[in-house]
Amino acid sequence: MNALTSIKSLLMLIILFLSTLFCSSQNRLIQVDTIPYEVYPQVIDSKPNLPSPFISPNGKEYVIAVTNEKKYAIIQVTLSNEYEICPQLIVDTADFPHLVQTGLHSEERLNHINTITGRSLERISELGRPNGLSQEGFLADDENIISVIKGDNRIVSKLGLTHPQLAKPLFHVLNMMDIDLFLNRWNMAKHQWENILYFYYNTHKVFVEAGDTKGGQESIFDDNIEGVFYIKLWREFDTNEINYLKQHYGYLSKDEFSDFISKLSVINTGEMEPQYIMRYGFYEGHTFWRTDPIAISFIFSLKSLPEIDRLFEGNLHKIISEHYTE
Repeated sequence: MNALTSIKSLLMLIILFLSTLFCSSQNRLIQVDTIPYEVYPQVIDSKPNLPSPFISPNGKEYVIAVTNEKKYAIIQVTLSNEYEICPQLIVDTADFPHLVQTGLHSEERLNHINTITGRSLERISELGRPNGLSQEGFLADDENIISVIKGDNRIVSKLGLTHPQLAKPLFHVLNMMDIDLFLNRWNMAKHQWENILYFYYNTHKVFVEAGDTKGGQESIFDDNIEGVFYIKLWREFDTNEINYLKQHYGYLSKDEFSDFISKLSVINTGEMEPQYIMRYGFYEGHTFWRTDPIAISFIFSLKSLPEIDRLFEGNLHKIISEHYTE
């Protein structure tokens, strides 16, 4: 009985820590004193004079979105394990205690683990490669699960962010989808989410396309996560950003430059990837479904483009393109 009590106490401390982490450490998440507008599913005709995202006095988080009827919606997107679409506050405490404590991995710990969720690293890597559990794969052919987790942990650390911070905006998107599924605002005939065109996040518009598939994608971990949805997220470069890239990366060929821009500004993801980031600090390897931490930082304006480039010492093209091999 004492052991059970201790476990419960530990879990409560973890939940408390995560709640504090989510509410206080997200870059530029702004507290407002009041919401002088009706919230979704009500919509308004003009853009509300509020930041996006923001936290209300009762601790709820909101994002301002634009519907396909060109109306503005203030949508509640607070992270929770209660959403139908997926649980959002679960971290792999058994395998990654340092991740729970700090939001980042201990590389020393990563050097000594042999399993994740009770499944061997070799088996996870085997299932994750192209034509394993999926045609596109969760890892590139020359990558393995630990090389990818280590590589992205170093990227996130250099960005001055944490894995929960980077998972959070993706969960915000999922929570907007979840609300529209509940409200039956989903085109079931086309299997597409057509109600929201874009939303505001920090200083930019983020565009979104999403849909559901007929079959489910099995997880490479023994965690009961399944994938049903696909999401495309992107944001447009402003003139200063394009000029910055041309000035600093003008030596790239036309095709290389186009690919570089795409890697920075477009993410193809689903409900599996933010859960992977939150639980394991895993963004997937260099495949179609990679949810790159640098791209998340850029798309959701967690860092400016010059700031990101400076952090990686002007080697951003190389950093975002190279596979994680050991």
